Parts: sequence; C-alpha cells; structure tokens
Amino acid sequence: MPDSQHPEKNLSIQTFLPQAIEYLRSECPAGVPGWSPDERYTVTPLAQGEYSMNFTVRQGATLWVLRVNTGSQIGLSDPAQIAYEYRTLELLAPTGIAPTPYFLDNSFTFLPYGILGMEYLPGERLDYHRDLASAARVMAHYHQLKVPGEQIHLIREEHPLSLTYERCARMLKVYFESDLADPTLAKYLHEVQSWADEARHQERYFLADPWNCLINTEVNNSNWIADRDAGTLRLVDWEKPLWGDPSQDLSHFRVPTTTLWKTDVVLTEDEKTGMMAAYKQALADAHLRDTIEERTRLRDPFNCLRGVSWCAMAWVQYQRGDHLLKNEDTFRKLKMYTDPVFVRGLFDPYKRT
Repeated sequence: MPDSQHPEKNLSIQTFLPQAIEYLRSECPAGVPGWSPDERYTVTPLAQGEYSMNFTVRQGATLWVLRVNTGSQIGLSDPAQIAYEYRTLELLAPTGIAPTPYFLDNSFTFLPYGILGMEYLPGERLDYHRDLASAARVMAHYHQLKVPGEQIHLIREEHPLSLTYERCARMLKVYFESDLADPTLAKYLHEVQSWADEARHQERYFLADPWNCLINTEVNNSNWIADRDAGTLRLVDWEKPLWGDPSQDLSHFRVPTTTLWKTDVVLTEDEKTGMMAAYKQALADAHLRDTIEERTRLRDPFNCLRGVSWCAMAWVQYQRGDHLLKNEDTFRKLKMYTDPVFVRGLFDPYKRT
C-alpha cells in the first residue's frame, strides 16, 4: 500500500489507540443507540486483523465496536471497501446473525481510513467440535436471504473456480518472483497451479446450474461469536462477501487450511457429514439440497489453494515489510502453511484423482 496514502508503517492496534480516541472526540459520530459523545466513555483494543482494527467503546451499560479498515482484499478503493462492508451488514440486519451497523464514515477527512460503528456481540469463538450443526444452520439462513435485485451491491462470482484460480495465480506470482521463495515449494506449487488450471473447467457445473446468494467467503472460526448464555451463534466479519454459490462457504468452512488457521483441528469425515446434513435440513430448496454435496466437493481443492497461495504471498510480504498491519500469530501460521510437507499433504490426494 503506498506510503503517500497510508503514511504510518507497521500499524498496530495499540499504537493506533490514541487516534481512535481522538477520532471519537473530534467527529462525535451519531447513530449509536444509548451512546453520547458528550459523556465519559472508554475505548479499548478488541481485535486486529490483516486489514482492520476493532475497538470496543463502553459507556455505562452501552458497548459497541469502532471498526477501522486499512485496505481491501477484493480490489476496492479504501472508501468503497468500508461502504461495501457497511451495506452488507445493512442487508443482514433483519436476520440477527451479524452485528447491526450504526454508522459509516468513509469521508477520510479526519483519518486516512474507512470507519464504521457496529453492534458488539459478546461470546467466544466457534468450537469446531461443538458448533458444527449450528454454523451450518446459520449459513443456510443467510444463503436463503431474499435480496431484491436493486439492492445487490455485491461483487458477482461469475466463474467460481476460475475466479479462485486467477486470484491464486496472482498471489502465487508474488512468491514465485521473490528471491526468498523456497525452490522446492515453488516447484511443487507450479505443479499444483497447473493441475488447478485444468480442474477449474469443472466450473461448467456451476454455470449450467447457478444458485446465487449472499456468501461470506471468510467463515473461519475466529469470525464467529458463540454466546453460550443466549444460545446464539453469529458471524461478525463481513469484509469480503460476494454474490455467488453457497458451496463456497461450506467448502471454506470445512477444509483444513481454514480449520487449522486458528486451531489444531482437522474435521473428520463424520464431522463433515454431520455438518452437511444439518445444512441440508435447513434448506427450503429441494434442488440445492440434492446438489450441494457435489458443489462443495468441487470447491474443496480450490479453497485449499486459496489458503496456501495467500500464505505464500503474505510470507513474502511480511519478510519485505509490505504489510501495514502485522500479526505475530499470523506469521507463525504463514510458516506452517508454506512448509513443503504440509502443502504436499493437502494437494497430493487431489492430484492423484
């Protein structure tokens, strides 16, 4: 990201905290239920991702989230990125499965970042051994959300496997062209990319039988909040949703590159079967119920490739200091996901079929 647009290198949520506080004091955002900028409040770091920082704002019994976006993973301008996320939360508001959005500030007048205010959701991360069926039902819920055509602001996933392949190719190019790349891994990833180039033609299945809906695309366990007291499970991160096939979310949820990202879990075949059964039971459309297994199976290797490609690119960027935000836990996973033995374990089974 150009320094002229974002002059601060190596941002962290802790060092940015004073600016978040000053933003609230200066801009006095409106629209947060039960909150007044004129009364005493506290601001606390909540969570930092690769492209965002989240702060909790507390005033008495009122608690909400200030979200600061520092870039886009889907090719949008910074002002457009935060608006894209805000509009998605507006679409989801009637469902109760995502944070309610309170305000949007993509003016870039006080800070050079997009900002939104949203509901704070209490709870803990999704537990893969405990919450599979509940997560499947939540995905079925928003996949069946009726969205009028004129309200669909989402980027459309026209050629699903090719879209993933082309994004992976761009990310892998960063790794292939770097002097830091491991020659053994680079050689194998070239082989995987060639295999995927052939396998992506299976997307004719999706083109001949489209079933498009709102998809999240980032359903790893840290983006879910389970409130055990209330008995709810909700998705909090809607940074890069698309209008596409529901199999994307189901596949991304279950592949090992997702489950291992923040845990040490690899789903068993029985767990995958149970998750898919819960999803199908929550569907009203009989045709999707009959075809979702095959749709999801076709996606799995491409979601694995997506995870490994991003990690290969990010590993290089971390080494070069290109990332505006850095996360030490992420860097440890980057090293794991770029280990040749790990990568072979993912793709050898697919290449043999």
